[in-house]
Amino acid sequence: MERLLERELLAWREATVRKPALIDGARQTGKTYLIEHLFGKRHFRKVHKLDFNMMPRLDAVFADGLSPDAIVRNIEIEALDQIDLKQDLIFFDEISECQAALDSLKYFAELAPEAFVCATGSNISLLGSFPVGKVQHLELFPLCFEEFVMASGQPMLLEAFRAREISRIAHEKLMSMFLDYTFVGGMPEAVATWFRDGLSATERIERVGEVHAGLIVGYERDFGKYAGPIYAQHIHAVFQNIPRQLESTVDESVKRFRFKGIVPKRRGYRDLRGPIDWLEACRLAWKCYPIVSHPKPPLQRLTKESRFRLFLFDLGVLGNLLRIPYTLQRESRFAYKGFIAENFVQNELRVHVGYPTYGWAEGQAEIEFLHQTTDGDIVPIEVKNSRRRRARSLSSYITRYAPARAIMLTTDPRGAEDGVVSNWPIYDAQFLARL
Repeated sequence: MERLLERELLAWREATVRKPALIDGARQTGKTYLIEHLFGKRHFRKVHKLDFNMMPRLDAVFADGLSPDAIVRNIEIEALDQIDLKQDLIFFDEISECQAALDSLKYFAELAPEAFVCATGSNISLLGSFPVGKVQHLELFPLCFEEFVMASGQPMLLEAFRAREISRIAHEKLMSMFLDYTFVGGMPEAVATWFRDGLSATERIERVGEVHAGLIVGYERDFGKYAGPIYAQHIHAVFQNIPRQLESTVDESVKRFRFKGIVPKRRGYRDLRGPIDWLEACRLAWKCYPIVSHPKPPLQRLTKESRFRLFLFDLGVLGNLLRIPYTLQRESRFAYKGFIAENFVQNELRVHVGYPTYGWAEGQAEIEFLHQTTDGDIVPIEVKNSRRRRARSLSSYITRYAPARAIMLTTDPRGAEDGVVSNWPIYDAQFLARL
C-alpha cells in the first residue's frame, strides 16, 4: 500500500543535514508500516527498529545518557548488529512510550545531524515534554482519496484522476470509487481488506465493518489509558456526539458544534474544551471555523475560539458509528449525505492544504469552506449534491464580496465555468491546493 508521505521522507533523506523525522498521527494510520516496510526497506541498507510499546525494557538503551554515540552503541549491543550511520535507518517506534527516546531527538539534531533517525508515535501532542524545533515534524493521516485509488490497483484510473480528465467514463468510475471510499474510509486495514482478492461482496462489506468496529474499540480504550476514568467519559461522550450532530443536519449543511446535552451539567465551550482539544490533539477530530464577517486574510484573526464545526478524522469510522450500511452509501441520491460530503472535503483539505480550515456564515447564508490561495485570494467553496441546484449562499457571497473565483463541488462531472464559478466533481477536492 503506497503512501504519498514517502515523497517527503525521501526529500528528508536526500538532505545534506537533517533533523530527526517525527511522524505523528492517529493510531492505526500506518506509520510503522510506512517507515519500516516502505521507506526503510527501499532506501536504506538496514532498518534498526526499537519498538517501545512492545519492548518497554528498551528504555535501558538511554541509561548511559542521551549522547548519540552512547545510544547508537547501546542499540548495537542490544541488537547484536552494527549500525552504519551513512546507510542505515534508526527507527524509534511508538516513541511516546519512552520519554528518554523523545528527549534524545534533540541531541541527534545537534550532535549527529548526519544520522538517519525516524520516530513514530500516537498521542504525541499529549506529552508534557517535546523537542520543539529539533525535529522535522510530519503527519500521516488515513488514506486520502488519491491514495485510495492508488490502493485499488487501477493505474489507468489513477492516471485519469491525476490528469483531471473530463471524460464521462472516467467520471463514472471515479464517482463509483468515491462512493466506495465514503464507506471504507482511509484506515489502512480497512482499505487493505476492501481490496483483498478472493472475498465476495458480502464478505468484503462485513469484514470492513469489523475492522471499523475494532478501531473504535481501540480508540475508546485509549481514552481511559491516557486521560483517566472520569475525563475519559467526557471524551467518549464528545467522540460519540460528533457523528450524531453531523447526521442531525436538516438542510444538508453542517452547523456549528453544540455543547449542550453532551455531558450532564456541562453546557458551554469552557466545560467541554478539554475533551474536544484532546480529540483534536490525537488527530481524531478536526475543527472548521466559520467566518461571520467579510473574509480577509489572515482568516485566523476573524475566528472565535468557541465557534466551530467539528468533523471526524475518517469517513469509514464515521459511517460505522452511525450504522450507515454500504447499500445506502452507494445510493445514487446524495442529498441525505451532505454531511458526509462535507466531512470528506474537510479531511482532504486537512491532508493537502493545511489546518485549521474555515467556512463562512452570515445571516441565513453559509459557505461550507473558504480557501486562501498562495496569492492571498479567498476562494469560497460550496459543497452540493448537484450543480443544477441553485446555490443561493454562493450567489449571496459573490454579490457581497465579488471574489475572483469560486468553486462548486458536486457529484456531477467537471463542467464549464459559470461566471466566476468553476464546477468540480467532489473527488477533486485535493486539487484546491493548486490554486
